[in-house]
Amino acid sequence: YYFVIFLQRVLLLVASDVDALCACKILQALFQCDHVQYTLVPVAGWQELETAFLEHKDQFKYFVLINCGANVDLLEILQPEEDTLFFVCDSHRPINVVNVYNDTQIKLLVKQDDDLDVPAYDDIFRDEEDEEEDSENESEGSEPSEKRRRFEEEVIERTMKRRQRREWEARRREILFDYEQYEYHGTSSAMVMFDLAWIMSKDLNDMLWWAIVGLTDQWVQDKITQMKYVTDIGVLQRHVSRHNHRNEDEENSLSIDCMRIAFEYDLRLALYQHWSLYESLCNTSYTSASLKLWSVQGQKRLQEFLADMGLPLKQVKQKFNSMDVSLKENLREMIEESANKFGMRDLRVQTFSIHFGFKNKFSASDIVYATTSLMENIEKEEPETTNFIKALDSLSRGNLDKLHQGLDLAKKQLRAIQQTVASCICTNLVISQGPFLYCSLMEGTPDVKLFSKPVSLCLLSKYLLKSFVCSTKNKRCKLLPLVMAAPMDVEQGTVIMVGIPPETESSDKKNFFGRAFEKAAESTNSRTLHNHFEMSIIELKTEDRGKFLDALISLLS
Repeated sequence: YYFVIFLQRVLLLVASDVDALCACKILQALFQCDHVQYTLVPVAGWQELETAFLEHKDQFKYFVLINCGANVDLLEILQPEEDTLFFVCDSHRPINVVNVYNDTQIKLLVKQDDDLDVPAYDDIFRDEEDEEEDSENESEGSEPSEKRRRFEEEVIERTMKRRQRREWEARRREILFDYEQYEYHGTSSAMVMFDLAWIMSKDLNDMLWWAIVGLTDQWVQDKITQMKYVTDIGVLQRHVSRHNHRNEDEENSLSIDCMRIAFEYDLRLALYQHWSLYESLCNTSYTSASLKLWSVQGQKRLQEFLADMGLPLKQVKQKFNSMDVSLKENLREMIEESANKFGMRDLRVQTFSIHFGFKNKFSASDIVYATTSLMENIEKEEPETTNFIKALDSLSRGNLDKLHQGLDLAKKQLRAIQQTVASCICTNLVISQGPFLYCSLMEGTPDVKLFSKPVSLCLLSKYLLKSFVCSTKNKRCKLLPLVMAAPMDVEQGTVIMVGIPPETESSDKKNFFGRAFEKAAESTNSRTLHNHFEMSIIELKTEDRGKFLDALISLLS
């Protein structure tokens, strides 16, 4: 694939998520190595993708799509010329069947071992074999009786063929429905791009770090199963030991320019090394939900938890960097031991950290939170492309100031999410609608503007569902999925709505809301916009919300 592009000018169309940004960084580095000319266009949704394609289709014949384009029929949407080529690297599944079987214009970049479960070609495509050919020349039989006999045979044969075709079409509909029913995610695009670099022996440590951040993004956003995460961590760990096997004893092995990636079991606490331990415990969804921190009882449990570890409040509430060195040395073991007593058995997580210069150390999830918050920054009214470029820049080691700005923003956003979760639970805003739970944020709620952004709204929904499952006594409600709505654009009267699957241990992270939203909108003629690359996020006119939800309830009941 790469060698086709080698001598051409390329247009890169990149979605707005951290995994896509990381894949983009790896590809940019490869292009730079080989002096490939490219133009980068960020696209936040289908409309922007179409506009970008229309604007550039005359200058470019080669298009690379990162984390967008796999799950719809690209050729139908974009109507490209015959000589246009699309290279699609997208973790959205299921991949549209036309994209899979069209080998001339669409090249899919997927890992060899990714099981796509695509239906067989003959089950969904049928050559329009001259259905009509049979009706041709009834040959001039000499005897009238022979003519009649032949005519009757042809009628029977034609009826049989029609019946077979109807049966085939019914089966095709069934097969496609099963295949397209659930939305889920495959291997991270950054990992796929790193694989490409590795196959060509052009992989660098920086590229490996971006692949790690791309995978960590899938884990932070809860897009993949724990099993898939651990498997992919194992794959990356082999690359890490290959790239970072320098002799540990050398005193000054870390000069300013060096970087080292290390595998470690770290605490599942958001940004704790750049925050205070107390703030991190309060604003990490896992600990906050397990301890039920929105209640007085939960706050008491937090104090007991800290006391059990034997950590003085003064130490816990100051910046992590300023904590006593003696306390920090065994901190992970102390926290884990106490967490087990308080029912938090999964506080340890396999991850990687990066060290460069003399004092810069970041874990992969730090980078994910920082980059996400730069991308969805609402503090300044800036065009989305500006935020996209800032987020992309923050992934380079040279731009520490942007990364620190991202970390500060991320803390604000995590606080906003946690406060909103607390107020939704304390004011009973999560209501059971039968087949799913529903929660709607009102205009005027603090931080409501942040939740008009898709990634922030998805994080809020996932944190809220986790907390609700921990707080409710109703066993049936614990197994339900959640639909969450927030005001999108007050002047235009629209809301943004997201559906997320149930919060269960064995969850396969497959999401059926994308298809359900489409059907509910169709059956009620609701004015919806399906513009997001995630099918389970839609925009909807506020007046149509009632009938849309009613249709969704009856559809899923």
